[in-house]
Parts: sequence; structure tokens; C-alpha cells
Amino acid sequence: MIKFCVRLVQRWLPEPFIFAILLTFVAALVAMPLCHQSPLEVVEHWGGGVWNLLEFAMQMALVLVCGSTLAAAPVIKRAIAAMARLPQSAPAAIALVTVVSALACWLNWGFGLIVGVVFAKAIARQRPDVDYRLLIASAYSGFVVWHAGISGSIPLTMATPGESLATATNGALTAPVPLAHTILDWHNLATVLLVIIGITIANTLMHPKKGILTIDPALLKDDDNIDTSVSTSTKTPAQRLEQSKLLSWLVALMLVAYLVIHLGVNDANLDLGGVIMIFLALGLMLHPTPVHYVRAFSKATTGAAGIILQFPFYAGIMGIFTGVGVSGISLGAVMAQACVEISTPVTYPLLTFLCAAVLNLFVPSGGGHWAVQAPIMFTAGASLGVDPGLTGMAISWGDAWTNLIQPFWALPALAIARLDAKDIMGYCLIDLLITGVIICAGMLIWAI
Repeated sequence: MIKFCVRLVQRWLPEPFIFAILLTFVAALVAMPLCHQSPLEVVEHWGGGVWNLLEFAMQMALVLVCGSTLAAAPVIKRAIAAMARLPQSAPAAIALVTVVSALACWLNWGFGLIVGVVFAKAIARQRPDVDYRLLIASAYSGFVVWHAGISGSIPLTMATPGESLATATNGALTAPVPLAHTILDWHNLATVLLVIIGITIANTLMHPKKGILTIDPALLKDDDNIDTSVSTSTKTPAQRLEQSKLLSWLVALMLVAYLVIHLGVNDANLDLGGVIMIFLALGLMLHPTPVHYVRAFSKATTGAAGIILQFPFYAGIMGIFTGVGVSGISLGAVMAQACVEISTPVTYPLLTFLCAAVLNLFVPSGGGHWAVQAPIMFTAGASLGVDPGLTGMAISWGDAWTNLIQPFWALPALAIARLDAKDIMGYCLIDLLITGVIICAGMLIWAI
């Protein structure tokens, strides 16, 4: 089974950018007959949607880059190197990478993605007997819990007050949904725990007893060292400012002070901007100097190159899914309505999850899911008496689940690991099947 999945992916999975182009054509060809739209209408919807997610794309890029920069802080890197010496066998290394990556992704998806693969490379330097492809796949597999964690964009959006909440949900949500009813609900936390246990066991069992991939030592070379040293005798006033730890701490304390006022005094909920601020403040505190942070930040931005290139294309696909022609219907509405029509109060969360999972192959973005599904799914959920927190988490889990076979979000990790998507997606396909059973069961139990 494992060999079959690995060979299947290696043979048929194209480069992620090509994958995005193919999905664009598939969405266009499906939208024309189902929504009775002409080719010109579909092209107009695609072109009109290309730039619709720029604000959200910027937020996603900052989450990724700030998390990556924090992972590059010397104290974090030393901790990773120390932990890399802990596993005493190759299967133990796979298990440890999976757990560390999943927990880190639950805290912050950008931080988790980078820490997971950096940790995996550190272990590969210590243990040449571990299968490198599976090790990186294990680091990426922890990403499946990200949207059920505290950086999940949909739960954080639901927790953010404002008129946009009611507008996005067609009036179904007029008040914020606290995190206690979404991310921190015990049903969600139990599902997260079981998913982490499931992928840890699966990844460990997948490690081969022989035929381990030998890896070029050059791929494991640590090229993240940042030299910002300046001779004391030649420091200019500008260089002294660049080397001033005080400046970093003052800015970090300003960020912390704002968050304390915003979250504590004003009793606001933690939103996506707050999560970015937390990791920005921690990064400034943990890097030695401001210029050191700037150099690390600059290096981290290269991991977002694939996202920057592909995000407009996926936004265009979202435009196809949300675009309404003279027929008065959209492709996203057709999919969501089909889910609603066959749902009951018990099966609705499960079917919402599966609908989001399929949609995620075309629109791998929490913001995209929110735009496509929120207007229909929350309204239908309210009419069926389904808790809005459950509806939101069903969409969130669907968005995260099929990332295991959608190479879009693997790009930063693959860039660091110097592997191709087809090197790891075969193992992730096995994880997809196992986690799918767990999440489906979780949706049904939560709905009962």
C-alpha cells in the first residue's frame, strides 16, 4: 500500500504551479455546464478574482515569515539541535518530528511548518539511518491540525467583531463566536489529540526496514547562519543603532503592551493580526539585534515565493467558484447547496467538512473557504439548528485535511528540505486516509 501510494504520486503529481494551472482549467470547465456560464463569463470571473485576496495573502505571508524568522532565532535553533539528539532510533525520530511539528502547527501554522522541517533536517544530520523523504513528510503531516489551532483563520475571523461578520454570513452571525466554542471546545481538542496520535503511529510504521533513501550531505548543510558582526573600533552611529538590542526590546514591548490592552482591557478576541503580533514580538526579543532580525526576516521571505506566485491563481479559481453570471448561480453555491439538500442536523457538519475538503483542492485558503462557504453554510446551519462554532470548525477541518495532498502549503518546507512535492506526498496520502476517518468520526460525535 505504501509503495503503491508513493509510486502513484511520483508518477502523476506535477509541479505545484502546474497543478494550480490544471485546477484552474478544471474549475472553468465544470463551471460552464453546471452554472450555465459562457467561456467569456468564466474568464471574467477568473480575472476579476485574481486580486481579491491581497489583504488576506499579506496576512498569510506575514504569519509564515514571522513564524519562520522566530524559528531562525539562535535560542530556538539551539533548542532544536539539542532535541535532535534525543531519538535513539529512526522510528523514534519519525515519531518525535511528527509530534513536534503538529504541536507547533497547532500554535502557529507558519512557525510549525518551518520548525518542523528545520527540526527534521537537524535530526537527519544526527541519524543517517532515517528515511529523509518520510522524515520531511512527517514534518509536513503535522500541518493537518493547523486550522484547528490558535492561528486558524476561520475561527479567528469568527471571533472578530464587526459588520463584516454579518455581511460574510448573510446575517447568520451577528455576534462573534468565542474561541471556547471553536478551537478550545473539547470536541475539537479531542479530535486534534487523536489526529496527532494517528499520524504519529502511521508515520512511525511507514519507516522502511531497508531501502532507506540516501541523501546528499550537501542538502543537510546549515546555511542559515547570519553574520551581522561589526568591528567595535569601526562602528558608526548608524551601525550602533542596528546593533542595539534596546531598540528591539522597545518595539517588542510596544507590541506586547498593545496586545495586553487589546485583549485584556478591551476584552477583545485573539484575531489573526494578534497572532502575527505575538510572533513578531517574540522574534524581536529572541534575535540578538535588530539587524539580525532583519537579515533573518529577509531569508524567511524566500519561503513565501511559491505562495506569492500561486496565491493570485488560486484567488482566480475562487473567482470562478464565486462568480455569478446571467444564470444567477455560482459554482461554489451549487456545491454548497448540494451539501445542504442532503443534510440532516447530525450529518450536516460531516457533509460540510467533506465539501470544504473538496473545495480546498481548488482553493487552498481559509479566506477562500470563508468567501465561498460562509454565506451559504452558516445560514443553512442556523436553519438546521447546528451550532455556528461547529459549522465553522467543519469548514476549518476540511480546509486543513486535504492540504496533505495539496502541495501548495508544502512549498516553504520543500524549499528548506530541497525536495520535490512528489517526494513526500505519497506518505501524506496514507496520513490523509487515516486522519479522514478520525475527523469524520469527530464531526459526527460533535453533532450528536
